[in-house]
Parts: sequence; C-alpha cells; structure tokens
Amino acid sequence: MLGNVSWEMLVYLECDYYQEQETESQPLNLQVFTSEKGYSKTYSVALERMDSLQVKDLVFFNLDYYVAVFLPGHFLHLVNTQCPDLMCCNFFLTGEDAKINGLHRSTIVSPLKSMVLDISTGRIFTPEINKQALLQFLWNSKLDSDRLAALHCLLLHIGSTTELETEIIKWISENVSTCITFDPIQEFVIASLYWRLCPEAINLDKHLPYTSLVCWNELIHGITCTTHIISLPMLKVQNCKGFWEKLTSSLECVNFAEPHLRFNSKLLWREWEKLHLDERTKGKRTTIYMTTIFEYAKKVLSNFNTCYTEEKLVPLLQDEDYQQQLLTGLMVVQLKDHLMRHLQYVGQKRTEEIAVDYVSKLLDLMYQIMENVWKKYSLDSWIFSLRQQGSSKEIHMFHFMCRMLKAASEMCLPLPPDTVF
Repeated sequence: MLGNVSWEMLVYLECDYYQEQETESQPLNLQVFTSEKGYSKTYSVALERMDSLQVKDLVFFNLDYYVAVFLPGHFLHLVNTQCPDLMCCNFFLTGEDAKINGLHRSTIVSPLKSMVLDISTGRIFTPEINKQALLQFLWNSKLDSDRLAALHCLLLHIGSTTELETEIIKWISENVSTCITFDPIQEFVIASLYWRLCPEAINLDKHLPYTSLVCWNELIHGITCTTHIISLPMLKVQNCKGFWEKLTSSLECVNFAEPHLRFNSKLLWREWEKLHLDERTKGKRTTIYMTTIFEYAKKVLSNFNTCYTEEKLVPLLQDEDYQQQLLTGLMVVQLKDHLMRHLQYVGQKRTEEIAVDYVSKLLDLMYQIMENVWKKYSLDSWIFSLRQQGSSKEIHMFHFMCRMLKAASEMCLPLPPDTVF
C-alpha cells in the first residue's frame, strides 16, 4: 500500500546515498522546521529482528501530505505533515502492509517531489497510495490509530468523492460502536469538510478544523515519539520582499503553539449557551444580530433543499424547527467572524459565502450518512413508531441515528433540517 508533504515547511533529510561506508556511523535524521520557534520530532522504532538490517537502504519519499520513510523488510512509515501534533494520523506499517510495489534496490530517490529513478531500466516513476488497498486496510484494521490514519488519508490525501464517501459510510455503519478513542462520524464530517472547502481561499486550511480530536494519549505499539522545541535564526533576505513575506506568513500559520487559529466548536457552544440563557431570563439580543442569524440559516437551508429537490428517503417533518435554524445560522456567524479575524484579505462578502457554504456542506454530509445507512437497511420513507415492535433492521437504524445525534451534539453541529430522531 503506497502515492502529498504540504506543510509549509523546510524538510532536511540528512541522507547521502553515495556515502555507503559512513552510513552506520552517521544515522539518518528527519528534521522539520516550521517558524522562528519550530520543533523537531524524533520517531524511535522497535525492530522485531536485527538480522540483515541495512540502514543504508532507508529511503525517504515526498508525498505532499506525507513524508514516507521506508526500510525494506522492516517498516514503512507515512508521517502526516497536515496533522503533525497527532501520532494517530501517521501510518506505522509493518509486515505485509509495509511494502512498496515496484521499488528495487537499484532505485534512487530524486530530489524532485515524489520522483524515483530505476537505474536498471532507466524509468522514472511516481509512487502513489492505492485507494482500494487503503480501503481494504481500513476494513481490516483493529486498532483505532490505524483506522484514524486510514480515514484521514482517504479523505484528505486521496480526496473525498461521492463514491469514496459512500464506501466510508458503509464502514462507519459497521464500526461506529467499535471505535473507542474517536468518533468516526465526527471525523468523517470534519475531514470531508476540510477537503471540500480548503481550495476556496489561500490559507483557509490553516483556519478550519481537520479533526475533532484535541489530543491523542494512547500508546502505539513499537513506536515512541519525542518533540523538541528549537530556536531558529532570523532569516533576512533583500530584494525578495514579496516571496519571503508570503513564506513567513505561511510558516506562522502552522505554529503548533497557536491552536486558536483553527475554528473550534467550543466557541460555538459558548454563544449557543448565551442565547439559551437570554431566552430563559427573557433577555433580548439586538434585533439586527438575531435577524442576521436567521437570514444565514435561510441561505443554508435554501442551499440544502436545492440539492434535494426530489423525494427524500429519510423522513422529514413539515414544521420549521426554530432551535435548529438558530444553531445553523449561529454557526455561520461564528465561522464568518473567525475567518474575518485571520483572513481579512479575502473580504467580507467572500468570507460570508465560504461560511454559508461550509455549513451547507455540513448538512449535506450528515444527510448523506443517514440516507446511505437508511438504504443499507432497506427502510421505507416513513417515521419510526414506538407503538409497536420494530424489526431488527429498524432497531439497528434507530441505534445508529442515536449515535448521529450524539456526535452532532458533542460538536454542536446542526443536523439536517427537521430530521426525526
């Protein structure tokens, strides 16, 4: 299973493929420098066997979202540069999974991105991650770290498509209760939104969440990671003002010590609770503020209903849901304000469009999950009844919808309008 490193970083590989005599005395290092105060990560591997160990065979690949570290016969690591602070977003493959098809000992890694030269044939080729092999790996994995790494690779690296999303939803429907350390519904929605929205503006990827996880404290067998804060010298270059300003801006955006750069659902929770408190105490927000919230909600729901003009399979009510519209519009307002603080050059109108699009696509993804699972159990378009004994399929669907509600509630995410639970 193997075929992106886009971390706005400098990667220094202390590796000379032509100094084979000195390889063992000079271990290979992978160092990643971010901003003026960056950090380096060191991964230590517990090898199962030391026989035929040839450190000189260690190979590095630049795969845009990943740095691939390959030691034939021992391991294949895909270090995720989009999520550098979470070990569970990296692949640590061993055994049959740790293989790269078509890579021979007579190959040389080109300094150009992802290019490999096969000396024996004279061919230059680009290694890629096989989507089908990755899906199979997801289905076969028993560890949460492997599952999470596979989900992120499928959705963020390979790129989310309707076909791929349907395959992943099938996996979620079978494994939603077996994942202990993360919620697959939340990860699917957040990662898919991240991939869909990031191309809409420069640096937008630095300000949208790519995972619902705050930290990862679980051990990964055979792997230890240490992080070292490093101070880098100031780099001053004349006559390249525009280039270096853009580079510095990009590097500062990925400073791991600034988590506030990414939109956090906790901010939404606080404002949501304030609105409820105002209602209980009969306090009133400004008419303009509340009007703006509901205007944004109408735009989002209009986008959602436009995408589903045909008869919906998942049952919906006819009456409007005040609370759902309030949360939907509030999310747009909070996201717009967050992006305006960090992406002022985008402009207010465009930022509003991005925020509305984000929440619209969120509802779309949540609906896709329910509709696909509804189809899986071959249920008709009608509302559940608690007055009679349900079938096994109805019971499974009911439990899954409860998990949907739990996932949405924990992240303060609006559900598709008027969905029955």
